[in-house]
Formats: sequence, C-alpha cells, structure tokens
Amino acid sequence: MNLKLYVNLCLFLFVPLFLSAQEKVVPVKYGDMEQWVTRKIHESGIIGGNTKLLYELGPTKEIEGNIPYINQGGSPWGNSNVMAKVVGIVKTNTSVYPEKRGDGYCARLETHIESVKVLGMVNITVLASGSLFLGDMKEPITSTKEGEKALNMGVPFTSRPKAVRFDYKVQMSGEPNRIRQTGFSKKSVVPGQDCAIMTCLLQKRTEDKDGNILAKRVGTAVVRYNKSEDWHNQVTYEIRYGDISHDVSYYDAELMELGVGKYYARNSKGESKMIQETEWANADEMPTHIILQFTSSLGGAFVGSPGNKLWIDNVGLVY
Repeated sequence: MNLKLYVNLCLFLFVPLFLSAQEKVVPVKYGDMEQWVTRKIHESGIIGGNTKLLYELGPTKEIEGNIPYINQGGSPWGNSNVMAKVVGIVKTNTSVYPEKRGDGYCARLETHIESVKVLGMVNITVLASGSLFLGDMKEPITSTKEGEKALNMGVPFTSRPKAVRFDYKVQMSGEPNRIRQTGFSKKSVVPGQDCAIMTCLLQKRTEDKDGNILAKRVGTAVVRYNKSEDWHNQVTYEIRYGDISHDVSYYDAELMELGVGKYYARNSKGESKMIQETEWANADEMPTHIILQFTSSLGGAFVGSPGNKLWIDNVGLVY
C-alpha cells in the first residue's frame, strides 16, 4: 500500500474528524434526549397482568392504557420499545430507556432476552436489541415473523449536511459470538463478536406504479463500536456523497453496501414495502429522505449478544 493511500485510510478509520470553525450544527428535534413520553401498558392477566413502562422520544407526558403509539409533538424518532398483541395476549418489550446524565438525560439502548410463555397457547423467547431511529413503528406487533414490516424507516429530508454529530458511550458483553433467537426456532450461534452501530444514509426515493419504493444512495456515514468506551462528546462522522464503493472511505462494506439493513418504509398508500436501494446517486444529487439509526447490536432482528449497551445523547447534523 502506498503512503498516500495509507494516510487517507487512517483519516477515515480513526474518526472522529474535526471540521472547520465555520460549521453550523443543527440539532435533531428531541435529539438532546431531554424529553420522553412514558407509556403505561397493562400486559394480559394470563402472563401476570403487570403494568410495564415504554419510553418514546417526544414531549414530556404520560399515556395510560394499551393504545397503539403514534409519534407525539412532531417527534421524528421511533424505537424498538413496542406493544405486541399475539394470539390475543398483550406483551411489551422495552430496550430503550431514558437515563440520567449530569443535569439532564441521555438514551440507553440495550440488548436482552424477552420471553412470554403460556401453556398450550404461546411459547416465545426472542433476542431484542435496542434501536433508536428516525421514523416510526406501527403497533401493535402481531408476529415476530414480520415485525420488521412494522417499521417506517427514515423521514423526509432535503438538505446536504457535512456530518452527523453526537455523544456516545458503549458497554460490550464480552462474548466472542452472537446468538440468534427468533422465538420460533432454537437458539443458534452467529459467528463474530457483536458491536453497536450508527448508520446515517441519505436517499433519493421514488415510487413506481405498483407502490414499490426505489432509492438511490446519496450520502453515507456508518460506524461500529466493538469495545467498551466511556463517554465521548461531540464526536463527528463525515457523510460521504455519491458512489463511494471504489473509494478509500468504503472501509466497511458490510455496513455501507447498497441495500444494507433491508429497511422497510410505508409508501404513499400506507403499505409497508422494503426499500429497494440498488443504485448510487451522483455526488451532487439532493436526497429526499434520511435514515439515522443507532442500535446496540449488529446482525438485524433477533441477533446480538445480551448485555450490549449503547448510550446516545445530543444528536445533530453539521453543515
């Protein structure tokens, strides 16, 4: 490897990067993690009838009762805290929490095992990772088999920021491999250490006559965290524009490739469709949507290492 290529590679691998003093930082609404909606969900009596708390980023308020959640106060954030109703049984999962940090709050995302067992009716044990993302979730979840279709990933967005910035802390489980536990099959081992990730994708979306969502990739910024770290503040990750597949900045193909995440979104008719991201946009094209996601585990739904935790605070975009 020649010296110039080596130096360029180091610049991308050893983020954070530092931008000029002329920068402008635009906070993502509710991205300071200071305001939370607290939902009080009453689980079915057959599994104990407990009242569980689910937390959503939005205006400070409480919602009592088993009411499907719709984003409040113009909040652009969804997360993996959900109310499920499977064969008539109401069950919850909480994997994203508000946590005190100094004089305010941050978000804690964690990977854990969630189970519900009722003799002769249902026996489900799943791995649930903490995920915080721009978008929303359609409730109630009625099946683990198609849970990802409940996600509406990404929000409308028509600007070109230079970078994404936030504070973070990480705690890794220490396990050498991950597990897959879907609820309908035996627990299996997935080779490779777990990690927490941040994904920021800018897309130019269109919809065809059949309602399919097609997307070009306009901008890309991703990072994985594979070791425990204390708080890092105002960490900045550059967004790379256009086709980066042959560029030194394409250093993590698993997280940067087109179609990564196999994300779903709702089309103009409200139908859930997998986003078909099959083309790189020109470097000067304008996006129509942004995907910004933080998650405590790598590998998609039901894959990860229990005990992984990711803390996030003060999310903004740099111009």
